[in-house]
Amino acid sequence: MQKDSKNVLGTPLQSCCTDPMTGFYRDGFCKTGEQDVGTHVVCAIMTDDFLEHTKAKGNDLSTPRPEWQFPGLKAGDSWCLCISRWIEAEKAGKAPQVVLEATHEKALAYTDFETLLEYKA
Repeated sequence: MQKDSKNVLGTPLQSCCTDPMTGFYRDGFCKTGEQDVGTHVVCAIMTDDFLEHTKAKGNDLSTPRPEWQFPGLKAGDSWCLCISRWIEAEKAGKAPQVVLEATHEKALAYTDFETLLEYKA
């Protein structure tokens, strides 16, 4: 895990959400590291449309999974999404808005800043 993480704006990474507690490391930040094979770097604000889309794709984010410290999400919740899941939703026209200040700079290795800017919360 990187200590002084930066966001896609090049400034210090801000917290995405602590209620529910998000992030691969469950510290509220969309940080990533070698153990994070999903690259959970996009701080996104959930919508019903996105939650239905991702559930249909086999990634149910609305059902609580206590064994994974996962509360289940609802529209309006912020959550650190896998960059590949966000890109998939973006291509399908279902991408949720993104909090740029809380989206890790590693997202830029997968998509361009202009695309993220289109979804700025």
